[in-house]
Amino acid sequence: MIHPIFPFFVSDARPVDLSDPALDPRDHVRLAAHVNAARADAPAAWGGYGERRELYTGSDLFTGTEPRIIHLGIDVWTDPGTPLAAPLAATVHSFADNAAFGDYGATIILDHGGFHVLYGHLARRSLDGLEVGSTVAAGKVFAWVGDRHENGGWPPHLHLQKILRMGDFRGDFPGTATEADRDIWFNRCPDPTDLFV
Repeated sequence: MIHPIFPFFVSDARPVDLSDPALDPRDHVRLAAHVNAARADAPAAWGGYGERRELYTGSDLFTGTEPRIIHLGIDVWTDPGTPLAAPLAATVHSFADNAAFGDYGATIILDHGGFHVLYGHLARRSLDGLEVGSTVAAGKVFAWVGDRHENGGWPPHLHLQKILRMGDFRGDFPGTATEADRDIWFNRCPDPTDLFV
């Protein structure tokens, strides 16, 4: 049985599209207004798996020979401080504060047995007292949505990404892919919609 991650049903959230090339993470006011307009009076806005997002070119983390602009997780845009519960029993695989602009900020990766899930853009207090290998019961609150000053500079949201093969990554994992490598990464990071209720 999958437990709700949020204190609301994600089915009550409204979809948001961030594929507009005019969006820029450095223009926090405009980006937040875009998300909030989509959310309206719903508890959250959500979406983004497989979405092409040019806005990542606004951070040096995603540029290179070919920019990484294909999103590999689902974002749920909601209020900072929103508690997050484990959808399934888990152990803590790793965690880190990826504090660079455009990055995940506080990040926790849980091993749910057979696959891992990265929970990114968390409040820093989510890392307090955390230990690798500790258990998290299904339905237990283990983290909170972070605000812009602690989540890599983004409007408050959870980035949730299912990972079938972690490799050697610890406390971090690519959340975007290049166009050329998208199918490779989709195979490694399938759509995590089945974790939401």
